[in-house]
Amino acid sequence: MAATRQKLSPFEMNLRMLKEELSKQDPVILSIVVAVAVVLLTIVIYKLVARGKGGRNAVLLVGLSGSGKTLLFSRLLFNKGASTFTSTKENVGSYVTLNKKTISVVDIPGNVRQRQQYLDQYQTQARGLVFVIDSATFQKEVKEVAEYLYNILSDAIIYKMSPKLLVMCNKQDITLSKSSNVIKTQLEKEINTVRKTKAAALGSTDDSSSSSGVFLGKKDKPFEFAHLSKFKVEFVECSAKPEADEEEPEIGPLQEWLASRV
Repeated sequence: MAATRQKLSPFEMNLRMLKEELSKQDPVILSIVVAVAVVLLTIVIYKLVARGKGGRNAVLLVGLSGSGKTLLFSRLLFNKGASTFTSTKENVGSYVTLNKKTISVVDIPGNVRQRQQYLDQYQTQARGLVFVIDSATFQKEVKEVAEYLYNILSDAIIYKMSPKLLVMCNKQDITLSKSSNVIKTQLEKEINTVRKTKAAALGSTDDSSSSSGVFLGKKDKPFEFAHLSKFKVEFVECSAKPEADEEEPEIGPLQEWLASRV
């Protein structure tokens, strides 16, 4: 027996001793120890998975040119207004949320010739998307807004990553601006039209490479944001307001969303 023990490695010896000690323990105490070990192991695994997604620590501000993204970016990060201009490149900065989390905020240019380039560059980092809409000009821009939002959500990479989505109906301080409920309803109708148009176009070509295979919503049913199970979509109203405006900006809904959803 002594000879057998001498052949055991230190690891095997320790394992045998552990088994012998465990066999002497009260079954109730042992079950508690095992339960605690399982909980600790679960926490470790969760942290490892989260670390693997460490690159996804950005919130992207997207929307048409003139919607107020850059002003919103400036208000959020620096608490000041910015001169109105069309961004020709992205703006990137760190933001500390109300619950003390640090995230990266990226203002994607709204220019039609550049926005896809920068969206492709940052989309794999996105934990959240903030789609900014000019509520005052929405009525005449609804088709372009719907198509841009549709293209973002149906992008194969973004769809797979399924970041949370906040639709910000900006410039609510302007007279006759559309409410978030009106914007949501009209967007759903217009995206439904875009979806039909895209499906018809794909159906008339044999080039399967032109389709990502992503279908937004439920087939045979009019489009609704509630049908986007891959995304958690919320609509809020805000007023970033330029620096010359004497009234305080109203971006509380965005700050709360960043703290509780991202």
